[in-house]
Amino acid sequence: MLHVYRQVVGLEQVEPWVFAFKRENSEIFPLDSIHLLHRSTLSWLRRFWYVQLRQTPQPAYPSEIRSLAEGLARHKCKLLHVYFGNNGVFWLPFLRQATLPVIASFHGADVRVGLASTTARLMLDELFGRATLVLARSHSLAAVLNKLGCPPAKLRVQHTGIPLDLYQYTVRLPPADGSWKLLQACRLVEKKGLEVSFRAFAVFRKNWPRATLTIAGEGPLEHRLRDLAMELEISTAVRFSGFLAPSDLVRLYQASHIFLHPSETAGDGNQEGIPNSLLEAMATGLPCVATLHGGIPEAIESEISGLLVPESSPEILRSSLLRLTANADLARSIGEQGAAVIREKFDLKRQIAQLEDIYLEHCAER
Repeated sequence: MLHVYRQVVGLEQVEPWVFAFKRENSEIFPLDSIHLLHRSTLSWLRRFWYVQLRQTPQPAYPSEIRSLAEGLARHKCKLLHVYFGNNGVFWLPFLRQATLPVIASFHGADVRVGLASTTARLMLDELFGRATLVLARSHSLAAVLNKLGCPPAKLRVQHTGIPLDLYQYTVRLPPADGSWKLLQACRLVEKKGLEVSFRAFAVFRKNWPRATLTIAGEGPLEHRLRDLAMELEISTAVRFSGFLAPSDLVRLYQASHIFLHPSETAGDGNQEGIPNSLLEAMATGLPCVATLHGGIPEAIESEISGLLVPESSPEILRSSLLRLTANADLARSIGEQGAAVIREKFDLKRQIAQLEDIYLEHCAER
């Protein structure tokens, strides 16, 4: 994931080694210090037995545990940072014998999905006990982790960092011909609220028939969304750009007038932390409309640095979009204040420095 990659390659005071079972998209994420772990040939059987039959998280096999232990020893690692809570649960058999500090970080979906059973909750509780520190990407997520049993003394908030040299502030002017360009950038999954976006946009276009909505991203809901666009008679105004490289996405942010991200709780309980694309859009000064969901209110103060609406409310979302088109001063002010929030709270360099302080602190304590 891009935000994890940026965090790893930005480290300066420590030397990172990345341990993974496989490597993909090396041209997009270049990195030399990667150690590929052995993966058991019986992993398919493990998934069938634990996930399909027992409906509990999968644990690492002994051969995989040995591979991780040998890799950590070979590179003389002094601390292990496990990204995503489900991976922390997977590596519990290793953590039971680990002698180095272990940090586990949670990002959103890894708090809810696949952790509903009694056994999974017990394993999660054990992870909280064995981890030296637990990081959450938002205060709302930290509150959920605390409610699930993580001791407050072990919890810290570590925000996603945005590289401000790439996502630079841009002044936007209302389109003289009414061709408003709306944008949502995300993975095409349920919790992103894309159907709400489409229904709000369909009514929005009755006021602004030359408006367009661009959906930047890929995912399993694409065909369903294309069908919905046809049903709502907006297919000619909705553009699916697919996955975009960061430089292309920046240009799209800068060419747009309004960003929307009406996140909602999915049927399986999946929730957002704070969407990365929302933070990126805010950094460029793009006025944003989002929902009172997850960690989003930690980035947006409604009416100041963005507009917040209830979940699953296309009519209220449409009204908020129309407010921004009718009030240029409000749109400009929201864009300016949103960018200021990112500079103050989500600057990548500052977040990396904070993470390095955490690493050094726990290495020293050990």
